[in-house]
Amino acid sequence: MSRRTLPLNAIDAFLVTARHLNLTHAASELCLTQGAVSRKIAALEIWLGFALFERHARGLRLTPQGAALLPELRQGFGIMAKAMEKASRSNGVVRLKAPTCAMRWLVPRLVALERQRPEIHVALTTTLDHAAQLENFDAAIVYGKPQPDAFRLFDEALTPVLAGNLAPPTSIAALARFTFLHPTQDGRDWRLWLEQQRTTLEMARNQHFDTMDLAISAAIQGFGVTVADVNLVESDLLAGRLIAPFSTKVKTGATYSLLQRPNDDAPPFLPDLVAWLCQPQNETHSSVAPERV
Repeated sequence: MSRRTLPLNAIDAFLVTARHLNLTHAASELCLTQGAVSRKIAALEIWLGFALFERHARGLRLTPQGAALLPELRQGFGIMAKAMEKASRSNGVVRLKAPTCAMRWLVPRLVALERQRPEIHVALTTTLDHAAQLENFDAAIVYGKPQPDAFRLFDEALTPVLAGNLAPPTSIAALARFTFLHPTQDGRDWRLWLEQQRTTLEMARNQHFDTMDLAISAAIQGFGVTVADVNLVESDLLAGRLIAPFSTKVKTGATYSLLQRPNDDAPPFLPDLVAWLCQPQNETHSSVAPERV
């Protein structure tokens, strides 16, 4: 590696690893394997000529040289990040982070926004992390408990759904003939819905998924029946890709909320995007003020 070329990717891996002092956590944040993170740090150590970490039974520890280097690198990356944010805001780009589970609700609204307001450019980043943090984004959709100083988008409400080309069950007991698709590994969503119906079912065939979006996709393909948030499958129900055989739904207590940067630190079109996403469902022309959680 040329001494004239700063290994920015390796420096980023070092900063993330130094924050966690754990390769597993650093790899998860960077969306890399542990081996890839280790190789980046090793390359940086070769470039510098000294070790950055000491490995011990409980994880990692910064070497004296690594600890001395860390503050200046953090400061340097912070300056670059602020410069990039300033350039992005002046260009009118709105950086939006959203969990993958919200894509079925979000994408149709972004498509409609682009048709009516093509001057608003949204740079969308998806994540599996539900942490309520903006980080380097202008706005973020977060899932979980209601967030203070956030706009409420909708409350999670579950109901069973299955492919539109399948014969719908005529009773809750008739669900037993299907494969049960679980949006979580622990099956809590199905249990919650069945408890509200004051009934139990023998689930002979089960498939577990890591996200609700995967369970919904499997249901559309005719794999079985899943419980899904009625807001997330709205377009699938309207298009006939899914059917909801029962009118009953149960609220889980979780909420999809929208965080945004303060107005004095926001790109020009951020208020327009927030107002658009916070409109009542199926109303794409209203200018109703969004509701704070």
